Amino acid sequence: MQNVLITGGSGGIGFAFVKYFLERPDTCVWATYRSGDTGLKTLQAAYPDRLRYLKMDITEEQDIIQIVEAIKQKTDRLHYVINCIGFLQEGTIQPEKNLRSLKADNLIRYFQVNSIGAVLLAKHLVPLFKHEQRSVFATISAKVGSIGDNQLGGWYGYRASKAALNMFMRSVAIEYQRTCPQTIVVLLHPGTTATNLSLPFQANVPPEKLFSPDRAVSQLIAVLEQRQITETGSFWSWDGSALPW
Repeated sequence: MQNVLITGGSGGIGFAFVKYFLERPDTCVWATYRSGDTGLKTLQAAYPDRLRYLKMDITEEQDIIQIVEAIKQKTDRLHYVINCIGFLQEGTIQPEKNLRSLKADNLIRYFQVNSIGAVLLAKHLVPLFKHEQRSVFATISAKVGSIGDNQLGGWYGYRASKAALNMFMRSVAIEYQRTCPQTIVVLLHPGTTATNLSLPFQANVPPEKLFSPDRAVSQLIAVLEQRQITETGSFWSWDGSALPW
């Protein structure tokens, strides 16, 4: 059996990843959610032996510890971890158009959710990646987090938090080469996906560039399956092209 953890499993891309892996009969899935009614309950009824869903706030390190301990009670290894947690806007927090829009508390929130949580997850996953089989630790990043690709400016908090995420995961990949040498650490740009995150901006996206969550996941899986251990710590777009830092 392969063991998979999807964080943010109730969101658009995360939920599509959960469904994808459940279609593999040799796979057990753990999925996390933060709050609210989720489709995970319905899925769990259909796959009672292969899906477990657990509440987790990635900004709370104790929550991460509890999730990892729950998994360790059932298995000593994970083969895929896909971190789908992130946000662009939340309540009164909106992407900044200019410097006048910056607020310290909003910037801190971007980094808590989009950057810091992922590296704390990496910290506590080490025991579950210490095995001899190929494993993947993938995190959803964003092309707008590329410093080299930034030609428009704006969106300060989101851009910077995704750039920080990229640096965190690059460093994780280097350390994992010593501690978890069979684990490939990958950052992924899914393209514009029809989820709540992108909803306010979808009107400006050509229909052929707006992906359903299921299509986005199939494209990202294809990218992950092509990665080799020598490519750990790299940043990839949905179409298989490498992205600049």
